[in-house]
Amino acid sequence: MSDIQQAMALLINAFDKYAGKEGDKNTLSKAELKDLLQNEFGDMLGKASDKEAVDRLFKGLDTNQDNSVDFKEFATMVTCLTMMCHEHFCKK
Repeated sequence: MSDIQQAMALLINAFDKYAGKEGDKNTLSKAELKDLLQNEFGDMLGKASDKEAVDRLFKGLDTNQDNSVDFKEFATMVTCLTMMCHEHFCKK
């Protein structure tokens, strides 16, 4: 697989690792999202353990307001974070 194909597979696997622990295997609950953020992003996001910060992020990601984060909403977050990292490193 190419690097991009591997990255896509890793994103899918990471989502699947956390989704469905509390029900629907196609979505992340707030608790599942918090676990994913803490375990997969670590200190990169800073306050993944801050309940209010997780609540705000969850609300922002849940664009269809179904009280869960689906893969499209998750991928949008990863894409935005990737773009921010790219901008940060390009400025250095």
